Amino acid sequence: MTSHSPNTNVLTPSSSELLNIVTRFAADLGTMTDLTTLGNCIIQELCRAGATTHGTLFLLDREHEHYRRANMVGPTAPMLIPPTLAVSHPLPHHLLATNRIMTQDNSAEDLQETDSVAGARAAMEAMQATRIVPHLIKGRLIAFSLLGAAVPMAGETELTKSTLAALAQTATNALDTIVLYEELHRSHTLMKRTDRLKSLETIAGGFAHEIRNPLTSIKTFIQLAPERKDDPQFIQDFSKVVLDDVYRIERLIQEILDYARYMEPKLTEEDFNDIVASCLYFIDVKADSHGIKVEKELASDLPRVMLDRQQIKQVLLNLLLNAMDSMAEAGGRLRVQTRKLEKPGGKVWAHIEIEDTGEGIHETNLEHIFDPFFTTKHESGEHEGTGLGLTIAHQIIQEHRGEIRVKSSVGVGTTFIVSLPALPA
Repeated sequence: MTSHSPNTNVLTPSSSELLNIVTRFAADLGTMTDLTTLGNCIIQELCRAGATTHGTLFLLDREHEHYRRANMVGPTAPMLIPPTLAVSHPLPHHLLATNRIMTQDNSAEDLQETDSVAGARAAMEAMQATRIVPHLIKGRLIAFSLLGAAVPMAGETELTKSTLAALAQTATNALDTIVLYEELHRSHTLMKRTDRLKSLETIAGGFAHEIRNPLTSIKTFIQLAPERKDDPQFIQDFSKVVLDDVYRIERLIQEILDYARYMEPKLTEEDFNDIVASCLYFIDVKADSHGIKVEKELASDLPRVMLDRQQIKQVLLNLLLNAMDSMAEAGGRLRVQTRKLEKPGGKVWAHIEIEDTGEGIHETNLEHIFDPFFTTKHESGEHEGTGLGLTIAHQIIQEHRGEIRVKSSVGVGTTFIVSLPALPA
C-alpha cells in the first residue's frame, strides 16, 4: 500500500481542464506496466477530477475473497480506511448491483431500499467518502475508488460526474489488462515450477539407478580390503576404481543441484558473438591437442540479445565440449556459425549452429537427447557422461524463451542449433 503527500489547495477544474485530464490520463495509462504505478495514477487523477483532498483505491484479491487497500493519496488517517473489505461487504455489494458512482446524495435517496444500501452508506460515512467510483468490467467489480472531502462544484456537478465516469472506465480497462497479465505471469511461473518438480521426480529415480553401481564397487572394496591389505596390486587397482566412482557420485550430485536450482536468468543486453568468441578461446588449446580444426563464421549483423551471460556460456561450452568429445579419437572439424534469423511474422532471432564431424547419434536416441540421465558417453570412471549436461542446457534455453534443436547422422556428425529472441533494432 502506498501513500502520497496531501494536496491541501484543491481547486475546481474547469471544463477544458477536465477534458485535458481525461486525454492525458488515457495516454499515461498506456505506458504503465505494473499495478502499483497504475494504482497511484488512477487515484491521483480521480481526486484531481473530483476536486477532492484524499482518496483510496481498493483492488480485488480473488485468492483471499476480499478487496485490499492498495493506494492512498491525501491526508486521510489510515485508521479510517480498513486494510481489507470482504467481497460480501455492503459497499462492494451495492456497487456491483448498481454499477454507478455512489455519492452521499444518491445513497440517501436509496436508503429506504435495502439494508445493504444502508450498510453501504454507513461505511461511506465512516470512511469520510463523498464519492465511491466502481471499476466494473464483464460483470466483475475488480476495484473501486473512495474519494473524500469534495469541494463544492458550483454548477459543474454533472460535468464532473461524466468526467469521473470516463476516467473510471479508462482506469477499469487498464486495471483489467494489468491484472490479467500478472495472473498469466504467475500461472506461467507456477507451470515452470511444476514441470521442474516432475523432472526432479524422474531425476530421483535416475539418480538411484546411476549411483547403485558405484556404491556396489565401494562397498566391495571396503569388505575385501581387510583380507587383501597385504596385496599391493589389489589395493592399487581397486583404489583407482573406487576413486573414479567417488568422482562420479560427486559429479552426479553437483549436476542434480545445478538442475534443481531455480534458474531465473539475470538478463543483460549482450553481444552474442562476443560470448561465442569467448567460449571458442577457452576450448582452443584442447581442440588443437586432439587434432580438431575449429572454423568460425560470426555474422557482422548479428542483433544484440537480452540474456544471462554465464548461463549461456554454460550452454555453449557444454555443446562445444560434447562436439570435441565425439571427435577425440580421430580428430575432425568443428564449425561454429552465427547468423541473424528472421522468422515468419517479422520476429528476429540470434542463431548459432555448432557442427561437428564426429561419430553422430543414432536416430532412435535423438528424441531422448535432452532427457535427464540419457547419455551416449560410456567411458569408465570420472569422464563417464552423467546425462544431465544437455538437460540443463535445454532448461536454460527455455528460461530465455529460446529454442534448442539437434540433427545428426551416424558416421557424418551432429549439429546443435540454438536460437534466442533478439532485441528490436
